[in-house]
Amino acid sequence: MPEETIQKLRKKDFESDQDVKWCPGCGDYMILAQVQKVFPELGIKKENFLVVSGIGCSSRFPYYMNTYGFHSIHGRAPAIASGAKLANPNLEVWMVTGDGDAMSIGGNHFIHLLRRNLNINVLLFNNRIYGLTKGQYSPTSEENKVTYSTPAGSVDFPFNPPSLALGAGGTFIARTIDRESKHLQSIIKEAQLHSGTSFVEVYQNCNIFNDGAFADLTDKEIKAETQLILENEKPMIFGKDSNKGIHLDGSKPVVVEIGKNHSIDDVLVHDTSDKVLAMILSELTYDANFPTPLGVIYKEDKPTYEQLLIDKIDIATKSRKIELQELIKGTNTWKVS
Repeated sequence: MPEETIQKLRKKDFESDQDVKWCPGCGDYMILAQVQKVFPELGIKKENFLVVSGIGCSSRFPYYMNTYGFHSIHGRAPAIASGAKLANPNLEVWMVTGDGDAMSIGGNHFIHLLRRNLNINVLLFNNRIYGLTKGQYSPTSEENKVTYSTPAGSVDFPFNPPSLALGAGGTFIARTIDRESKHLQSIIKEAQLHSGTSFVEVYQNCNIFNDGAFADLTDKEIKAETQLILENEKPMIFGKDSNKGIHLDGSKPVVVEIGKNHSIDDVLVHDTSDKVLAMILSELTYDANFPTPLGVIYKEDKPTYEQLLIDKIDIATKSRKIELQELIKGTNTWKVS
């Protein structure tokens, strides 16, 4: 029989009939548009897409995607997404969450999704604020953040999502930003190609409660100095004239100027398979002395949870048949006289 042909899809095929109700100017619009542009290019049947979300501004995403969707409960999107993937491994599952939904109430679910390595794609919209509940500081807000809930400034140290993902055993960790549309599209495509849990942190501007949180990364005049675009097997250079680079002084990263006391050979070359390097890069996040890494920070090949589970069930069912009563009774029994 000839191979089944997949219908040619377009962006509008993934646009739902629901009115988009984010605030005008919200970065979520840009992320939604790029996802809708990329999905038709993935070569996947439309009915195989499932978008799952938790609670928050980002989590309205399933309403605006003309796919199967599930707007679940606060912090529990990983559990819903995992259940759907295990019930139907052929589903292309995308989980949309925010810095509050994933890093606070859903933190435990989030780390175990990464640890298990199900073949699920996670998009975390990080605006470093609670937008839906009107502007309280979030787990990723910078130190001394002044908000309605912290009028004198917060005292928390912020969570660093890529570092947390690495510590949880994540197999694909990347970062992009809402206003860099081509970069955002390329990272979404790379995430989908990864076999296992892909985690993409998307810096997203909340123009109502945290406007300009990432202005240094989007300002055309300075972004060349503040963005470190990561490309595998290429040196980590940045700057308006591409004359700056990241160099390791022992085990500590430093910024060097190429052409003075250093050459291009002194600049670190990115290796997405190097976990130590990935941790070094992720720790640059809140350090004003360094540019912010954008791109694929780390990835590794590792069996997926659902495949391991399918294999385990297959071995168990082929080895011997077990009666239900025998399974309930177990082997640890005793008589009480």
